[in-house]
Amino acid sequence: MRDIVFTRQSGWIPQVISEDGELKLTLGAGADANHEPRTFTFPIGEAHLAVIQEDLARHLLLWSAVLPLCDAAGTRGRLDEDAAVALLDPILLSAPADVDAFFRSIPCDRGRLVAHGADLGLLKRGQVCAAMRAATETPDGKRAQEYHADRRRAERGTVLGPLDAAVLRYTGQYLHGSTVPKRLPDAVDPALLPRVMAVIATAEQACAGMRISRDPRRGKRATDKRDWDRMAAVVDAAVRRAHPALADDAVRTVSFLMCSEASDRSRNAPMEDDEETSADRADLGGSTRRRPLSFTDDKGVEKKWLPDGPRSATAEFWEFVGERSAGDNEVFTIEDEEKGEGVQLHFYADSLARITTVREGRGGADPEYRVEYTLVDGIGGYRNLVSVFVRGGCAALERHGSWMSDVDEFERARRRRDAR
Repeated sequence: MRDIVFTRQSGWIPQVISEDGELKLTLGAGADANHEPRTFTFPIGEAHLAVIQEDLARHLLLWSAVLPLCDAAGTRGRLDEDAAVALLDPILLSAPADVDAFFRSIPCDRGRLVAHGADLGLLKRGQVCAAMRAATETPDGKRAQEYHADRRRAERGTVLGPLDAAVLRYTGQYLHGSTVPKRLPDAVDPALLPRVMAVIATAEQACAGMRISRDPRRGKRATDKRDWDRMAAVVDAAVRRAHPALADDAVRTVSFLMCSEASDRSRNAPMEDDEETSADRADLGGSTRRRPLSFTDDKGVEKKWLPDGPRSATAEFWEFVGERSAGDNEVFTIEDEEKGEGVQLHFYADSLARITTVREGRGGADPEYRVEYTLVDGIGGYRNLVSVFVRGGCAALERHGSWMSDVDEFERARRRRDAR
């Protein structure tokens, strides 16, 4: 038979139970192989119960010392009861100075103490009893998260100044650097907010006019990693130049914010036409496509584009790629059947082939094609070549690549590029 003898307001703090007439401390910690919480118990005495009932600080200190034993038990192991029982007298019945000395010799969950109000300065100096004088039953999980975040930074040699911390709080990345950054001015001390906004303004001015394009090769909402890296480098340099005292973590979070917002603007907008330079329009005579095109992928799926449709051929093609591209579907073709020419994009090899019909097939004979290859520099290169082909056909591509008809020559060029 099991009865609860003593419990505190917070359900996670260990309880004292009576089981078949024996006093035991019971607590939930960790999880089993099925991710269900585990429960551990070990025996205590009447003297221990009296301290646990009267002294919240000692109760919490005991809990923090038992938790590493629970972690050591893992998902299936048994709690080392002897080790747990050995904690009772030194923590609950010893003088404060002896408790402090004991904690310097054992592992403990300091985050648990911080969550329940431990004084960080005293805790760092090893004065655990004094640190827990203002302990509270109700935990502050965010305080513990901040403590762990600061410890992780300290382990890699990073110490934040007030402005660094304020910048990280503004972006919501103080606790977790992998969190998608936001703009949270209310999270910043009002006295520091103007200085934070000056850092943000520097970043905004540095990347004004820059954009992060879509990269349909990686899906409908994917964006160009090269554009991201380029914008991050520009923001990083500008912020470091204007605010040289900022820590690396603060600079990175500002770059992350700018790039993340630019990516969101791009991926949430509809797929639009590529911009044409005035030189391109002049070279192609400002031509507008009048013939239909056929788009196909490596799985045999086909989509037709007609000149009288509501969207341009390039926008429709990249929408098609975004919907169909996958790890096993990386070859896409645009064909102008009336003119007998097309281009084939090889995303797996960063290359493109232009294909023109040399001789039509007649009398059962196969048609003859001329195939020429060129290397492509990222999604920007693909966009440019597709746009040029759509507006001017294969002939217009002549000055937009180093075209090779010899496959072996092309493969050698590709290997040299990949080796670099």
